Amino acid sequence: MDALAEAAIVPRVRRPRPAPITVTANAAARIADLIAKAPETAAGVRLTTPKRGCSGLAYSLTYVTEAKPGDEAVATPGGTLFIDGGSLMYLIGSEMDWAEDDFAAGFVFNNPNAKGQCGCGESFTV
Repeated sequence: MDALAEAAIVPRVRRPRPAPITVTANAAARIADLIAKAPETAAGVRLTTPKRGCSGLAYSLTYVTEAKPGDEAVATPGGTLFIDGGSLMYLIGSEMDWAEDDFAAGFVFNNPNAKGQCGCGESFTV
């Protein structure tokens, strides 16, 4: 076998793919809290973007007992965040944070793909 043929069969080493979204320390701590309080054994939480609200898409989190085909798993210090495969294209490059103030508490998304959102902040459009 010549050198060219040998080079053709050497497997390429792929770099690890970066996570599709960034999860802040506050969001990871809240994910850990959610998983610890889950009604049954949870493998993590799933983030989806269902069609809802006046702008078209919303962020939704639910408990997960196992990954679904097509889910993208994002390991965080607080547990695994599973991103629905159909929602992934709307979330790439986003940052997920947890914010609390005197009047509200919730996950906050800094999404560079969002072109607009409704006045109450519940839904977004791409």
